[in-house]
Amino acid sequence: MNRRYLPLCNSPEKVRKLKLAALISLVGNFLLASMKISTAVFTGSLAVLGDGIDSSIDVAIAIMALGVAFVIKRPSDKNHPWGHGRAETVATVILSFIIMLAGFQLVISAIHTLISNSQQNLPPPITLIVTAISVLGKLLLALSQWHIGKKSGSPLILANAKNMTMDILISASVFSGLTASILFHAPILDPIIALLVGLWVMKTALGMFFELNLELMDGNANEDMYRELFEAVSKVPEAGNPHRARIRKIASAWDIDLDIEIDGEKTVREAHNIADAVEESIRSRIPDIYDIMVHVEPTGHGQHPEQFGLCEKDFD
Repeated sequence: MNRRYLPLCNSPEKVRKLKLAALISLVGNFLLASMKISTAVFTGSLAVLGDGIDSSIDVAIAIMALGVAFVIKRPSDKNHPWGHGRAETVATVILSFIIMLAGFQLVISAIHTLISNSQQNLPPPITLIVTAISVLGKLLLALSQWHIGKKSGSPLILANAKNMTMDILISASVFSGLTASILFHAPILDPIIALLVGLWVMKTALGMFFELNLELMDGNANEDMYRELFEAVSKVPEAGNPHRARIRKIASAWDIDLDIEIDGEKTVREAHNIADAVEESIRSRIPDIYDIMVHVEPTGHGQHPEQFGLCEKDFD
């Protein structure tokens, strides 16, 4: 049995990048949200209000990201022997519910306006100016989040980058809809746009939830990663029958457990060296590994009553 810890999840550099991304997002989205919501209040535009609510959600995401940055940098303790990296995933799941609620409220408001036919006035030209500024601002924010997220490997920053990329589409759609509303003198387009934006926000939230729920349940849908794992074991001549393989994600790194079979006549030291070779082979093929557990068994003793883990035949 071999276990070696590699502290990738909560490095000071990653925490620094998480704080930087959160601060950029906080300031940028606060300015955009304030501008759009105040414009919506004075003009009565539901579409601009929906866009402003979306930016307000991004402010909440940034505040939560700052809080997460302080949590994940804490060292492991007896209650959290794996560290505090999962706080990032939990925070992102909570945010998916917040986003879902905001989208639902916008949908309800838009439907109420459509049913009551209370949207009588055309949106003023100022709404176009504000929305155009929003598109440009969101583009700059999304680029910054993608850049920092890819460098740090932070799921929270990458989720926020994805969210902001969709925000660009939302703001662009609002701009197009408002333009059409003014050109064709059709104020009814405003709540229709708000309805579509709300549905898009809800769809985004559901996608985030299902993606992160897999991680919280210690799942991994990446079959290629398992194939790389088994291929890595096959490169070690004295290691055979890799089975009960499990790969789960902890923050931005991977935790791997698997069993292998070796000649039962090998000494403990020889078995240990083979397990070391298997681990090094895996690390050479799969990046960002947090920890590997290689359990050694004598050849022919690879059958277990436990129904967990995967083997090569599961991917035939």
